[in-house]
Amino acid sequence: MTEDAGQAPDDVDAVTRAVLTASRVLVAVSARSLAAVEGTVTLPQFRLLVALSAHGAAKLVVVAELLKVNPSTAMRMIDRLITAGFVDRRVNPDNRRETIVQLTEAGRLLVADVTARRHAEIAEIVERMPAAQRAGLVAALTAFATAAGEPPVTGPDPYPLGWTAPSAP
Repeated sequence: MTEDAGQAPDDVDAVTRAVLTASRVLVAVSARSLAAVEGTVTLPQFRLLVALSAHGAAKLVVVAELLKVNPSTAMRMIDRLITAGFVDRRVNPDNRRETIVQLTEAGRLLVADVTARRHAEIAEIVERMPAAQRAGLVAALTAFATAAGEPPVTGPDPYPLGWTAPSAP
């Protein structure tokens, strides 16, 4: 990251402006990756799909907590996603009085498709960066995500994408 003219590298305001600028780029990349499925799911519905992808099968109350919404809001989203064929609802095998929701194969494919589009576009942007600055970007973004309470992405699974609620410190 380059410093603003006359700003110290630890100037919180300068870093905040740089992060806000980068966030505009990332929001645009996210919007373009979702444009391919426009009309299929809304952004909040996609967040729910990603949350289920990262968490696995879950009870309604857990889904609502992950998304930071009321259970009634989560239920309406789930009902629409069931109708669209991206989520299904089943009896919890561990407690037959509960139901759980999970992604269908179509839901998994949708999340994978959007994620692959986002990954490809971000990779193109990163490739345009000078190689010497990439390591610094990894360190800075990792520190930023850690400070926000976001779990790190490990291994080839790209799904904790920041769409679920960060865990409490």
